[in-house]
Amino acid sequence: MCPVFKAIHHRFREHSICPEQRFDVYPPLLNRQVIQRSYFAVQRIRSSLFDLLLAVWTGFFAPVVAILWLCGSPENGVRLASRFWARGILVGLKWFVGLTYSERGQHNIPNEPCLIVANHQSTWETLAFLALFPDVAIVAKQELLTIPVFSWFLRKSPMILIDRESGSKAIRKLVEESQAALAQGRSVLIFPEGTRKSVSEPIEFKRGVELLYAKLDRPVLPVALNSGHFWGPDRTYKRAGTISVSYLNPIQPGLPGHEFTRKAQQLLEAERMSSWPQVA
Repeated sequence: MCPVFKAIHHRFREHSICPEQRFDVYPPLLNRQVIQRSYFAVQRIRSSLFDLLLAVWTGFFAPVVAILWLCGSPENGVRLASRFWARGILVGLKWFVGLTYSERGQHNIPNEPCLIVANHQSTWETLAFLALFPDVAIVAKQELLTIPVFSWFLRKSPMILIDRESGSKAIRKLVEESQAALAQGRSVLIFPEGTRKSVSEPIEFKRGVELLYAKLDRPVLPVALNSGHFWGPDRTYKRAGTISVSYLNPIQPGLPGHEFTRKAQQLLEAERMSSWPQVA
């Protein structure tokens, strides 16, 4: 890499902002358009290298699956392997893409198993929560069972797999399996928006989470993320930067369902807006 561009790239990484907003930090003698094209070209290459790493890293776990299967698929062993896999991905993102994360508000995390509600902007949080919350039970859509290796870990961890087309049956399964996970000392993570959203879309919960809140009778930890600015459904490649993971004030059990939904949405939406990457 050219020394001048390398110096500029390191300066970019000092700012936890979107790549598109970084070009006011260029030295005035350098051509803005040349630097911009060069920067994005390098980011595309780095993102592609990470995609290759992800495929290879996941492939390495095929023998692990076989060993765990021969041992009877012990849940603790499966979850340990999935955490190691997820941490390897986070390290790969840091090395190849320059994408890291920063946690805030850890003091808000309850000391007991709880219901975690998070906004959903990226694939990143699906992977990262495996490392951030050991033994977490993630509510996931059944379509993910089509992904090789990953689907086996989902089944055997076990995660809470829901067929969104089955209506009330899905809600009943969600409640029962969430209660079982909490009884085992595992927190339950749900993305109440149902699917990944663009960073520009306001947070709006799908139906069902208010019933889960009422049935579980546990504290709720809202977690706000801005991962979509760096790896989102409307991004063609992954960007360097620092994802913000904010643990907000817990919501205690006992509120009416509509009041819980309103409060959780407001907390997450306020943090979504305040954590929008800005020029340092």
